[in-house]
Amino acid sequence: MSQGRGYADLDEIAQRVERLTTLEGKALEAEEIALLGRKSGLITAKLKSLVKLPLEERRTYGAKLNELKVKADSILVHKRTATLGVDALLLRGADLTMPGRRRWIGAEHPVTKVVDEIVDIFRGIGFAVALGPEVETEWYNFLALNFPADHPAMDMHDTLYLDAPPAEGEPAGRLLLRTHTSPVQIRTLMEWPPPVRVVIPGMVYRNDAFDPSHSPAFSQIEGLAVDEGISFVDLKATLIHFAHRFFDPATKTRFRPSFFPFTEPSAEMDVECQLCHGSGCPACKGTGWMEILGCGMVHPAVLENCGVDSERYTGWAFGMGPHRIAMLRYGIPDIRLLLEGDMRFLEAVAGHAGEGE
Repeated sequence: MSQGRGYADLDEIAQRVERLTTLEGKALEAEEIALLGRKSGLITAKLKSLVKLPLEERRTYGAKLNELKVKADSILVHKRTATLGVDALLLRGADLTMPGRRRWIGAEHPVTKVVDEIVDIFRGIGFAVALGPEVETEWYNFLALNFPADHPAMDMHDTLYLDAPPAEGEPAGRLLLRTHTSPVQIRTLMEWPPPVRVVIPGMVYRNDAFDPSHSPAFSQIEGLAVDEGISFVDLKATLIHFAHRFFDPATKTRFRPSFFPFTEPSAEMDVECQLCHGSGCPACKGTGWMEILGCGMVHPAVLENCGVDSERYTGWAFGMGPHRIAMLRYGIPDIRLLLEGDMRFLEAVAGHAGEGE
């Protein structure tokens, strides 16, 4: 480098910039001020004096001087980052004797794992997956499923209605957030002729309080099989196969008579309590059994509403709540724990699930 018009030799300034890498503490601070100080810093003063130089010399000399300034700044930033780490922590009051906090690692939500496992079991025996909209009309959600027009489930205290007209081409009636995934059964039967075998996972919504056993939004899985000659025996065999695959081959099951507008006959399926194994506990209210789903033979009126000949075809359907099944599998006493996103809880459940796999 050259020396220009009485200015300090640029080589000398370059050597002083390089020497910054060897200095520490007060010596580093003093040299920083000597080179870059706002009032008397050598580089600062030279940059201010550039206006006195001819244009061509100003460009050449100024560019080299600016390179040295950038290099000095870079060295100083690097040294501060390397030396201030512990001091900065101490200044913020950090306790360096505490163990480091482990970074949270994402995992599948327990309900997601349950849904995927249930769907895989039914896909393994020939069921396809069907999906449908979460916003439905009264016809798909209630009337086509043989609900009478004055059924209590259609009241405002059970159903969340929307202040909007139905889409063009959809049946007339109020729009609502579906209260079950059964409307997908109707849409499937109207679109595809039998034989039909589908499993239907999805979110449903009800005007319920958020308490230990209820939630206004939760997941549901339904299944539907329609073909010639299907009977209740087929329904029981399929659901018992599911329970043995999902819980344990030795799990006991039972069916109790029930009532649903869209099935006849109807039943509820219980499995042996997975917490006490039938001996009786608070979770199963001392009975040794826990209900996991409702089921039954598809009502002939439902088939006819979908344009299916009920004299030729029969079918069965079931519906279960994966949140409740997850509570049963993992011994969870409060459904809110599955919905609040507490990482400590979700990590504990994920660890429990990993041990059982």
